[in-house]
Amino acid sequence: MATLVSERVGQFFLGHDRLEYTEYGSGDRWVVLLHGQLMPRRMHQPLARAIAAEGFHVVTLDLLGHGRSDRPEDPREYSMTAFGTQVVALLDHLGADEAVIGGTSLGANVSLEVADAAPERVRGLLLEMPVLDNALEAGLIAFGPLMFLARFVPVSVSAVRALSGAVPRGLVPFWAGIVLDTLNQQPAAMAATMHGLFFGRIAPPASRRRRITAPALVVGHRRDPIHPAADASMLAEELPDARFVAARGLLEWRARPERLDREAVDFVAECWEQSRGRRASG
Repeated sequence: MATLVSERVGQFFLGHDRLEYTEYGSGDRWVVLLHGQLMPRRMHQPLARAIAAEGFHVVTLDLLGHGRSDRPEDPREYSMTAFGTQVVALLDHLGADEAVIGGTSLGANVSLEVADAAPERVRGLLLEMPVLDNALEAGLIAFGPLMFLARFVPVSVSAVRALSGAVPRGLVPFWAGIVLDTLNQQPAAMAATMHGLFFGRIAPPASRRRRITAPALVVGHRRDPIHPAADASMLAEELPDARFVAARGLLEWRARPERLDREAVDFVAECWEQSRGRRASG
């Protein structure tokens, strides 16, 4: 039987922007989980519960422009470095000196930004499907048309939002609800988010990634053109203290999460068992 943990929704402000998060469990062994592009923080609810059930304090955050956080329409509000700043602001708001930081796709890249900008705040990195050199073309093909539609045919995004919003979330399976939540986009904010990300850096450059000394668990998926396993394995080789784990399929962590949940829980435990003297070089 799964261990029940407390769950609380909170919010904080960074400048004039409001960001919302959910806490799972309690204590001072913090873990922050970050969602994929356009997805809500709720996508990490199953993993957050699994990690919190082992005695860790897990927080899932809606980055700006996502989920229930504010969605400004200015592209200048959005960048990987800005997202990294939001995560550090979350830690400050929570009073957390450091945390294991992790995420999926966009969330993995933002985690790298935090480790680059504020290494003293990062206990470890839990990175699923990072988006690096081998994913650029596929990412442009997949998300470029969405940015075009949001900017120049906004009625298409609004129509999808209306249809998805009409479906009661309690009547569909969990992951179907996540898909519906992902479709709940505001055209101008969606276009601004994607514009800001496309025309900024997608991650710290390789020369800086090699200086990130926080322990890392990197999970890659086979046969995923947008998140090639080659990017994940390359990142694991670049990071000085990293281990690569290959998912058995694109949907393993969603459909059969037990193995990868255990990998994640064990990794988080190892990070918090290590000496606090370990820090990234400047």
